[in-house]
Amino acid sequence: MDNLSHSVAGLLAGEILHRALPAETEPAFERSRHRLLLISCCLASNFPDLDLIYTSLLPAPLGYLLHHRGHTHTILYAFPQALLLALLTWLLWPAARHLLRGSATARLGWVLALVTGFALHLGMDYLNSYGLHPFHPFDAHWVYGDMVFILEPVFWTAFGVPMFMLLPRAWLRWAMPALLAAMLALFTVRGFLAWQSLLALYALGAALAWLQLKSSPRQLAALCAAAAVGCGFVAAQAGASHVARQMVQETLSRRDPGARFIDAAMTAFPANPLCWSVVALQSWEGESRYRISSGIVSIAPRWMPALSCPASFIDRPALPDSPETLALLWRQDDSLAHLRQLARDNCQFNAWMRFARMPLLDSARASDARFASGLRDNFSTLDFKAFAGQACDGPVPSWGYPRADLLARHAPGGPGAPY
Repeated sequence: MDNLSHSVAGLLAGEILHRALPAETEPAFERSRHRLLLISCCLASNFPDLDLIYTSLLPAPLGYLLHHRGHTHTILYAFPQALLLALLTWLLWPAARHLLRGSATARLGWVLALVTGFALHLGMDYLNSYGLHPFHPFDAHWVYGDMVFILEPVFWTAFGVPMFMLLPRAWLRWAMPALLAAMLALFTVRGFLAWQSLLALYALGAALAWLQLKSSPRQLAALCAAAAVGCGFVAAQAGASHVARQMVQETLSRRDPGARFIDAAMTAFPANPLCWSVVALQSWEGESRYRISSGIVSIAPRWMPALSCPASFIDRPALPDSPETLALLWRQDDSLAHLRQLARDNCQFNAWMRFARMPLLDSARASDARFASGLRDNFSTLDFKAFAGQACDGPVPSWGYPRADLLARHAPGGPGAPY
């Protein structure tokens, strides 16, 4: 997720924790605890993204692809990160140190804030199609939520607006929601948000702002309502993603009955559970080829046809043979033999395959189709021809291959091991 979503989620959780705990006996301790829980939970909710510091350990783009959302995004390595953040807080914040020495309640709240912040980061990063591997080293497989867009204005609104209403200065309490409203309007004009989504977000923000303004300083109703909206939105997106995936699989299986349907990477449109971008993977083992198809699917085409979804995510006309339930934008067939040979002979490409979920190839480059409209350069593009014959320098993490099913030859008795 984007760091704005991580930040407002951490702040909301810290505020809920503070209000849920018994009040401190001294007003100074109460103020210090409030600041400590807000800041600690917010920092913990962003801390794992410090892995961007060491992406230079491998040549581009491998450093970013393999080290971002890497070790710092695992449950095991969350513990030393939490200890490091706790140590820095203890050493650099005298008022917090004084508070923690004198209040058992503050110590409990602080531990809960750190645990909650790191859990929020991993949980929110799971929600989109980028993926992470939280159980490494016990399980190196990537997991993908495929349910929430990586920049999600529902989180900004649901979590941010109640927190804006708690700002001490009156002008900030209204300037921040106004800025958010302007941003959402701009995104709608630029074709990233449907106007229906914009109106729903405005209504949600107004309702949460009113509820928070009516609350007393210790009440939790508005904050818990905001958290419930976020959780409800995720649940609705999970259901919609499942429906969209089933529609894609059924449509492609009818169109290509001889193909094996392998996967569909689902990307939600922002604040819009009806519209989904999909990148689907099929293979024909006997013909030694696989196909990647990209398109737009609407789970309620009568209300919002696929090609009526926000235009900025539809960068080309639909293919003429698109089925009614899925507006296909492009597709590409690639050679399984070529893919497997590259994985055997080119160690940089082999390392890249520890990230790629939807590998698109030509004679010199590879891109992950989740982030490319056809084979265009993007942050995932690897010029594997430039690395041919070179040794692999630097630490390559042992993440599982997302496409082990393509790298392995499938015998009648089951899949073999990937190269």
